[in-house]
Amino acid sequence: MGGNGGVDRGGLGDITDLEKKAKEELQRGERRNTFLSFDYDDIDDVNLLRAHAKNDKSEIEFIDRSVREPFDSERKEYLRQKITERIKQCSQTIVYVSDKTHNSDWVNWEVEKSLELGKKVIAVYKGDTKPKALPDAILNNKIKVVAWKNLAKEL
Repeated sequence: MGGNGGVDRGGLGDITDLEKKAKEELQRGERRNTFLSFDYDDIDDVNLLRAHAKNDKSEIEFIDRSVREPFDSERKEYLRQKITERIKQCSQTIVYVSDKTHNSDWVNWEVEKSLELGKKVIAVYKGDTKPKALPDAILNNKIKVVAWKNLAKEL
């Protein structure tokens, strides 16, 4: 039965409530549509960031508009079109950087596309130590790089 008054909504009650809350917060300007750019090797850390942001007590407030599927190189143009659509829906892009990210062509492309579309871009890393190597698009465009724990201050 859970906490939904005995009505079985097939697990959709919580999602519906979260969507309603997010829409209300967007109308008040409290949440931002955000595109998350990351190397797929970092998916576990990115999922933690997503979960942290959904927590009611989190200072991080955004709606994730990233593409949740890994990319295969056979469909590059189609994927670029879909990613561009997602970035256009957003007010900002957060780039998760790790020691693996600096070699990602997709991350570099997503950062460049975000900037081309006039979006604010912030790079974020986990822990206390910034990765030694960063994607060229982060370095060349002098993108601010902050610790995950300080992300809320930058949003």
